[in-house]
Amino acid sequence: MAIDDASRVRVEDVGKRYDSDQGPVQALEGVSFEVEPGEFVCLVGPSGSGKTTLFRVVAGLERPTSGTVYLDDDPVTEPNADMGIVFQEYHLFPWRTVRGNVGFGLEKGGVPADERERRVQELIDLVGLAEFEGSYPKELSGGMKQRVGLARALAVDPALLLMDEPFGAVDAQTKEMLQDELLDIWGRTGKTVLFVTHDIEEAVKLADRVVVMDADPGRVSEIVEIDVPRPRSRTDDGFGEHYERILDLIRD
Repeated sequence: MAIDDASRVRVEDVGKRYDSDQGPVQALEGVSFEVEPGEFVCLVGPSGSGKTTLFRVVAGLERPTSGTVYLDDDPVTEPNADMGIVFQEYHLFPWRTVRGNVGFGLEKGGVPADERERRVQELIDLVGLAEFEGSYPKELSGGMKQRVGLARALAVDPALLLMDEPFGAVDAQTKEMLQDELLDIWGRTGKTVLFVTHDIEEAVKLADRVVVMDADPGRVSEIVEIDVPRPRSRTDDGFGEHYERILDLIRD
C-alpha cells in the first residue's frame, strides 16, 4: 500500500468524563494533536494520563464527552474498516487456526474466497508464520499470537493501524524482535500508525514523534520529534537525550 493512500488522524480538543461513586472523573481534557499520513506516532504518559482511554476514543470504541476525532476529515463515531486495531491481549479465536484468524475480517466482509486466500497467505508470509498457518492459538507463543493479531488487523488493508501496548505481554527479547518486524512492515506498507506504550525506550526506537501525556486529567504535555536515523539503537547519538527528555516530562 502506498503512503499516499494512508490516512491522516486529527484529534481536536478531546475531553472524556466518567461518572463514579465519588463524582465525575475527568479522564481527558483538551487533547489535540495530529498524525500525518504514513507517520508513526507513539503515545506515552504516566498512569492516569488516559492513554488507553484516548486510544479507545480514537478507535471509535468510546465517544468523547467533548471534542472530535477525525480520520481523513470524517468524524470518528465507531470502529470502521479504515482502522486496524491491535490490543495487548491477543483476542484470537481459540477454535480457529492462524489462517482462520487472519482471514476472519475478510470473511465477514464478504471477500471472494480466491482473493481471501491470496490475501491471507500474503499476510502470513509477511509476519513470518508460514510454518504455523495450521496451528491453533494454544499452540503458539506470545510473540506468535501477536503476529497473528497484527496480520488480522492488516488483512482488511486499513490505512490506519492502532496499537495499544501490543508488546507489553512478551519477554524483552521477543519484544525487540517484534519491534523490528513492525518497523519493517510499516516501511513496506506505508500505514499510518498510532502506538500506545508505557515504555519510553520503545517509543524512541519506533516513533517519528512521541506525544507525551500529563495526568489528572490526561492532556498533552509536549510532542517530541525523534530525529535519530533508523534503524535505532539505545547507543545511538541522540537516543539517550530523547529518552531523558521524555522521562523528565513524565516525571514533571
